[in-house]
Amino acid sequence: MKNRQLPRIVRPGLRERVLVFGADGLADVDLLALLIGTGAEGQTATSIATGMLDDFGLEGISRAGAHRLSARRGIGPAKAARIVAAIELGHRSTVRLLAEDRPDLSCVEAVAAWATPRLAGLDHEEVWLLSVDARNALRRAERIARGGMHGCALTARDVLRPAVRDGATAFVLVHNHPSGDPEPSPDDIDMTRALARAAKVVGVPLLDHVIVAREGSSSMLDLGVLGE
Repeated sequence: MKNRQLPRIVRPGLRERVLVFGADGLADVDLLALLIGTGAEGQTATSIATGMLDDFGLEGISRAGAHRLSARRGIGPAKAARIVAAIELGHRSTVRLLAEDRPDLSCVEAVAAWATPRLAGLDHEEVWLLSVDARNALRRAERIARGGMHGCALTARDVLRPAVRDGATAFVLVHNHPSGDPEPSPDDIDMTRALARAAKVVGVPLLDHVIVAREGSSSMLDLGVLGE
């Protein structure tokens, strides 16, 4: 009687696993390997992905940018652009899904809960206007300024024009500190005071100016900057 060979078990590839089971069942390294697609001499896509995660971490890859990623062996400009594009799509999808909710922004904690997942991890500064109705429910969220690591310039007109256009009863201003420290700078305080005076004139009051960062959040209202 001849020895029968057991059938060879072929493990499905990453693409097949996504198609059958969905992407949420894959590890970070598998998802990154899918984006990388092909390996380089002596390296598989998975080994390249493993090296990137070891060197950067997942958050670091999202901050590295296409130029820095493209310099890695086995990546190059095309793969780097693909990775950066996928990360940006994920970020935009998260922001838009969260924007569909109309949370009650009556307290600092609610504002921080809205802003932290959107802004705290960014490597650049963004300023967002949160227009609210008479019940302090969010009417519209709009990014009104974007800057580099050292902030972004903003005038009262930049804030009040969209607030009036949106028909806001009042508004909250939110921005992030890429440094990780949510403590307001002297410029933040001066701008907040000037904006509050201008908002009072046009009849659309500034309820609060909240700063979010990786180390927490701070509120100009709680700090006594507003209402002085």
